[in-house]
Amino acid sequence: MTRRIALTVLVLVTVLLVLAVVPLGWLLTEREQTSFRSTAEASARALSSAAEEHLSDNKSDANMLHLLDAAQHDGDCAAIYNAGAQVIARTSCGDATATAVPALVRSTLANRQTHSEQAQNRLTVTTPIGDAEDPVGVAVLVRSLDPLNDRIAAVWGWLALIGVGGLLAGTLVSVRLARWVGSPLHAVDRAAQQLGEGTLEVRAPAGSGPQEVRRLAATFNTMAARTEALVHGHRTVIADVSHQLRTPLTALRLRLDLLAGDVDGEAAVELAGAQEEIARLSRLVDGLLAVARAEGAVPRPVLVRVDEVVAERVAAWEPLAAERQVALTARCRQGLNAYLGPGDLEQVLDNLLANALDAVPHGGRVRIQGTVAPGSSGRGTVHLRVIDDGPGMSADARESAFRRFGNPEAGGTGLGLAIVHRLVTANGGTARLQDTAGGGLTVVLELPPARRSLAKPPE
Repeated sequence: MTRRIALTVLVLVTVLLVLAVVPLGWLLTEREQTSFRSTAEASARALSSAAEEHLSDNKSDANMLHLLDAAQHDGDCAAIYNAGAQVIARTSCGDATATAVPALVRSTLANRQTHSEQAQNRLTVTTPIGDAEDPVGVAVLVRSLDPLNDRIAAVWGWLALIGVGGLLAGTLVSVRLARWVGSPLHAVDRAAQQLGEGTLEVRAPAGSGPQEVRRLAATFNTMAARTEALVHGHRTVIADVSHQLRTPLTALRLRLDLLAGDVDGEAAVELAGAQEEIARLSRLVDGLLAVARAEGAVPRPVLVRVDEVVAERVAAWEPLAAERQVALTARCRQGLNAYLGPGDLEQVLDNLLANALDAVPHGGRVRIQGTVAPGSSGRGTVHLRVIDDGPGMSADARESAFRRFGNPEAGGTGLGLAIVHRLVTANGGTARLQDTAGGGLTVVLELPPARRSLAKPPE
């Protein structure tokens, strides 16, 4: 954004300078040319007037010769022609009597008007002498265009210097303006990114930049403060609910266990049913607390060795799988990494493996596969699949499986996949369900690659 603002202002300044300097340069150039031609024509008319006194009034040619000497001293070439186009006086240089000049002289005698012509870096001015109706001769003045070219070059040089100075000033102003606008926005962007990564106490500086940006920073800080208060309040409620619900349930289970030793017969059967319901209610409360924690948590991603975590969780669940005669295997690429909140991948795998082992019959298989798919960011996205040979899910059940109690076919609490979905999406990944070839269910997790400003992995 800073670069775009600077370039936009710089282009605007450049266009304004071009629109102002170039027409001014052409105007000054034309003015210099007109002034130079007018001065040469005035000198030629003065020479013509002095020559008229000699040719028409038969006076002394001293004044005419004086003007010729002055013209030669100024670097001009001059000559006086009579009515027959013959030279009667001239300066020592021969430009005024060159081969092409007699033709200009005859043309001036015929037209009876002053004529000027530029050729070969020379300005040639021919002026009739005497009465306009009956000229008695022609005064010729040839002046070099070098002084005019020097003045024009000086004009364009000064204009170019002014343009460059204006361009440098515009560059400085555009860069300062871009930084004034862009730096506070970058600060808000960094603060928003840190807030999204779990740094709830982060705030954006609201004392610099335009009024709109300061207002945006103040609004962001208000939102961040409310988010921090909500998250902390949510966590406090979770802790209170955990204490208030789990403790009475545990006490009730202990009382039922003690009571089970004193009853028999039909009462013992009913008591066993009550114990199962209490156990189910305890699992349900634990699941709800786990979902609430997952929804209230704001992950701070760190580097996670996916292959090592998968191997660790497979080893932890292997005894239960062996007890149920289920083959539990894993195949992950060596050095497979992802960025997730600490402990999130372990919790995700525990829920998926628990669901898979409950669904797979004796002699079935549960497999975990970890691969890397190319990503647009240049870093591969980690694909983690948990594949089982169980009964699978219907299409309707798969659509609602990630909602709390949304799966009507769930054999447990119906909260495991909701926890998985929340933990994965909170870290910037995705989770989806698909059929396993040959029967069963496959859970596909797309875990996020490296992102900016992530915490370093723990030592």
